[in-house]
Amino acid sequence: MKLAVVGGGSTYTPELIDGFARLRDTLPVGELVLIDPATDRLELIGGLARRIFARQGHPGRVTTTADLDAGVDGADAVLLQLRIGGQAARLQDETWPLECGCVGQETTGAGGLAKALRTVPVVLDIAERVRRANPDAWIIDFTNPVGIVTRALLRAGHKAVGLCNVAIGLQRKFAALLDLAPGDIHLDHVGLNHLTWELGVRRGGPGGEDLLPRLLAAHGEAIAADLRLPRAVLDRLGVVPSYYLRYFYAHDEVVRELGTKPSRAAEVAAMERELLALYGDPALDEKPALLAKRGGAFYSEAAVDLAASLLADGGPAVQVVNAYNNGTLPFLPDDAVVEVQARVDASGPRPLAVPRLDPLHSGLISHVTAYEDLALHAALRGGRERVFKALLAHPLVGQFDLAEQLTDRLLAHNKEHLSWA
Repeated sequence: MKLAVVGGGSTYTPELIDGFARLRDTLPVGELVLIDPATDRLELIGGLARRIFARQGHPGRVTTTADLDAGVDGADAVLLQLRIGGQAARLQDETWPLECGCVGQETTGAGGLAKALRTVPVVLDIAERVRRANPDAWIIDFTNPVGIVTRALLRAGHKAVGLCNVAIGLQRKFAALLDLAPGDIHLDHVGLNHLTWELGVRRGGPGGEDLLPRLLAAHGEAIAADLRLPRAVLDRLGVVPSYYLRYFYAHDEVVRELGTKPSRAAEVAAMERELLALYGDPALDEKPALLAKRGGAFYSEAAVDLAASLLADGGPAVQVVNAYNNGTLPFLPDDAVVEVQARVDASGPRPLAVPRLDPLHSGLISHVTAYEDLALHAALRGGRERVFKALLAHPLVGQFDLAEQLTDRLLAHNKEHLSWA
């Protein structure tokens, strides 16, 4: 089996490599090719990847290339983990929205739209080249904003599934709090990428005993602290929101905080410099502890499980993915992309039935889905007016003057990445 990672020069990659090495019985990879135009980073990470495989006795071969077409040729699956514009573009996404009193974040709000506009055309070009090289290959998208990017891929007819690590992170956290094995926990995880709620925490699988009331009663304070929301919010909602919901539930507070501390992009850029120095040590043959602070926890396990379900002959498995709605949430169009539990096998994901949603949740999901539709339209066709309309539709913007100001700033900061700007 051959897997290709586009964006293999990312500092995330050793997390992924560690998962492939540890879980080699789940996913028997014969060749793993890391693809990235940044050849200096690629060679550092490729060398570490080979040492990790060797340390853990993995028989597979790790190769590196800057040639996308050669790298994806013959691949059974292609993982996308791109950041168009790098940390410099992320820093801008987190900065200029604050000038207008809006949250500055790389996947949510105006910054998230900027990332989508930069990313969608590049991902679609990559996907077309994958299809030419091997039309049967699966594309696993970890590139943010995952919901919009996955929707673009599916609308273009690609065999694609979106993946995020939020759900697996919560599953691991809740299992530890309940003193259960992660595999014993099934989440009623419902919503859109980076806009989800855990409506139930079930023992043993779908339909099992709901442990969420017990979890909130015993550990609500700790969960609320992780989400940086008041405990009372969780008690009143009776569910666990994704930590990205804080941008909606406490927007003004977040904006004030962001204006008083270094951006996450600046922190990550400094961390990346330190990680790259560590990766260059020829004695290092495991992922360093610092990588846990970089983000992407459990990404490797989620990616291995998903690839194994799509490619290996182990039968279907249940996993949280981003896939076409197809009636799962009846208030959304079938071609909206939702993030829910799905049964996954070689034919792709089939979302499971979800509990009926309260209007508090379905209303925000509908609102953000409408924004995502406009955002994708802008990413595919360009144009200032399309960008403006997407921003006006976003629940974190929603005002004419504000959308105008944000549109001007978005275009000014992204000219080098938008051919039409």
